[in-house]
Amino acid sequence: MTGLVRLAGYVSRFDTPDRSGDVVRPGAFLGAGAQVPLLWQHEIGRPIGRVLRLVEDRNGLRMEAGVSPDCRDGVDALALVRSGAVDGLSFGYRVKKARTLPGGGREILKVELLECSVVTLPMHAEARITAVDG
Repeated sequence: MTGLVRLAGYVSRFDTPDRSGDVVRPGAFLGAGAQVPLLWQHEIGRPIGRVLRLVEDRNGLRMEAGVSPDCRDGVDALALVRSGAVDGLSFGYRVKKARTLPGGGREILKVELLECSVVTLPMHAEARITAVDG
Protein backbone atom coordinates (compact mmCIF):
# COMPACT_ATOMS: atom_id res chain seq x y z
CA MET A 1 0.00 0.00 0.00
CA THR A 2 1.23 3.45 -0.83
CA GLY A 3 1.03 6.20 1.75
CA LEU A 4 -2.04 8.22 2.44
CA VAL A 5 -2.38 11.61 0.77
CA ARG A 6 -3.04 14.17 3.46
CA LEU A 7 -5.72 16.80 3.28
CA ALA A 8 -6.87 19.39 5.76
CA GLY A 9 -9.76 21.76 6.19
CA TYR A 10 -12.85 22.60 8.19
CA VAL A 11 -15.70 20.10 8.39
CA SER A 12 -17.74 22.62 10.41
CA ARG A 13 -17.65 26.37 10.99
CA PHE A 14 -18.80 27.97 14.21
CA ASP A 15 -21.34 30.71 14.85
CA THR A 16 -22.59 31.15 11.28
CA PRO A 17 -25.67 29.47 9.80
CA ASP A 18 -25.46 26.63 7.33
CA ARG A 19 -27.83 26.24 4.37
CA SER A 20 -30.60 24.91 6.67
CA GLY A 21 -30.21 27.69 9.24
CA ASP A 22 -28.41 25.54 11.83
CA VAL A 23 -25.60 27.19 13.78
CA VAL A 24 -22.91 25.03 15.41
CA ARG A 25 -21.44 26.52 18.57
CA PRO A 26 -17.91 26.13 19.95
CA GLY A 27 -17.70 23.11 22.22
CA ALA A 28 -20.23 21.07 20.23
CA PHE A 29 -17.53 18.57 19.25
CA LEU A 30 -15.67 18.35 22.55
CA GLY A 31 -14.77 14.75 23.22
CA ALA A 32 -15.05 13.74 19.56
CA GLY A 33 -12.03 11.72 18.62
CA ALA A 34 -10.51 11.09 15.23
CA GLN A 35 -11.78 7.50 15.23
CA VAL A 36 -14.44 8.24 12.64
CA PRO A 37 -14.30 7.21 8.99
CA LEU A 38 -13.50 9.51 6.11
CA LEU A 39 -16.18 8.94 3.49
CA TRP A 40 -16.87 10.02 -0.07
CA GLN A 41 -20.13 12.02 -0.25
CA HIS A 42 -21.45 10.68 3.12
CA GLU A 43 -21.78 7.18 1.67
CA ILE A 44 -20.95 4.66 4.41
CA GLY A 45 -20.06 2.03 1.79
CA ARG A 46 -17.50 4.34 0.19
CA PRO A 47 -14.68 5.00 2.65
CA ILE A 48 -11.76 6.86 1.08
CA GLY A 49 -9.31 7.02 3.96
CA ARG A 50 -9.18 7.91 7.59
CA VAL A 51 -9.45 10.92 9.83
CA LEU A 52 -6.11 11.52 11.51
CA ARG A 53 -6.83 14.53 13.71
CA LEU A 54 -9.78 16.69 14.74
CA VAL A 55 -9.37 19.96 16.63
CA GLU A 56 -11.82 22.66 17.60
CA ASP A 57 -10.27 26.07 17.09
CA ARG A 58 -11.84 29.54 17.07
CA ASN A 59 -13.17 29.01 13.53
CA GLY A 60 -14.67 25.54 13.71
CA LEU A 61 -13.79 21.86 13.64
CA ARG A 62 -10.53 21.44 11.74
CA MET A 63 -9.76 18.04 10.28
CA GLU A 64 -6.58 16.43 9.05
CA ALA A 65 -7.16 13.23 7.12
CA GLY A 66 -5.43 10.77 4.87
CA VAL A 67 -6.99 9.68 1.58
CA SER A 68 -6.01 6.30 0.17
CA PRO A 69 -4.65 6.43 -3.37
CA ASP A 70 -5.07 2.63 -3.47
CA CYS A 71 -8.88 2.50 -3.74
CA ARG A 72 -11.03 3.61 -6.67
CA ASP A 73 -13.07 6.13 -4.68
CA GLY A 74 -9.89 7.56 -3.12
CA VAL A 75 -8.32 8.00 -6.57
CA ASP A 76 -11.50 9.67 -7.87
CA ALA A 77 -11.81 11.93 -4.82
CA LEU A 78 -8.17 13.03 -5.07
CA ALA A 79 -8.48 13.73 -8.79
CA LEU A 80 -11.57 15.89 -8.23
CA VAL A 81 -10.05 17.69 -5.24
CA ARG A 82 -6.78 18.38 -7.07
CA SER A 83 -8.65 19.72 -10.11
CA GLY A 84 -10.72 22.04 -7.92
CA ALA A 85 -13.99 20.38 -8.95
CA VAL A 86 -14.66 19.24 -5.36
CA ASP A 87 -13.49 21.11 -2.27
CA GLY A 88 -16.27 20.65 0.28
CA LEU A 89 -16.18 18.95 3.66
CA SER A 90 -19.04 17.85 5.84
CA PHE A 91 -19.81 15.68 8.84
CA GLY A 92 -22.43 13.14 9.83
CA TYR A 93 -23.74 13.43 13.37
CA ARG A 94 -26.48 12.88 15.90
CA VAL A 95 -27.68 15.90 17.83
CA LYS A 96 -27.19 15.50 21.56
CA LYS A 97 -28.17 19.02 22.62
CA ALA A 98 -29.75 21.84 20.59
CA ARG A 99 -32.14 24.77 20.86
CA THR A 100 -34.55 26.07 18.27
CA LEU A 101 -33.56 29.46 16.87
CA PRO A 102 -36.09 32.22 16.29
CA GLY A 103 -36.91 32.26 12.58
CA GLY A 104 -35.87 28.64 12.04
CA GLY A 105 -32.85 26.45 12.36
CA ARG A 106 -31.17 25.15 15.46
CA GLU A 107 -28.36 26.19 17.72
CA ILE A 108 -26.27 23.00 17.88
CA LEU A 109 -24.59 22.71 21.28
CA LYS A 110 -23.46 19.07 21.44
CA VAL A 111 -23.17 16.33 18.81
CA GLU A 112 -22.07 12.76 18.49
CA LEU A 113 -19.73 12.78 15.50
CA LEU A 114 -20.27 9.75 13.23
CA GLU A 115 -18.17 10.49 10.14
CA CYS A 116 -16.43 13.13 8.08
CA SER A 117 -16.85 13.38 4.32
CA VAL A 118 -15.37 14.95 1.23
CA VAL A 119 -18.40 16.34 -0.60
CA THR A 120 -19.41 18.29 -3.66
CA LEU A 121 -21.92 20.54 -1.85
CA PRO A 122 -21.23 21.05 1.85
CA MET A 123 -24.13 22.05 4.10
CA HIS A 124 -22.00 24.95 5.38
CA ALA A 125 -20.65 27.09 2.55
CA GLU A 126 -17.36 27.67 4.42
CA ALA A 127 -16.68 24.00 5.25
CA ARG A 128 -13.86 23.54 2.75
CA ILE A 129 -10.61 21.74 2.09
CA THR A 130 -7.77 24.17 2.71
CA ALA A 131 -4.73 22.02 1.85
CA VAL A 132 -3.81 18.84 -0.03
CA ASP A 133 -0.32 17.31 0.06
CA GLY A 134 0.89 15.43 -2.96
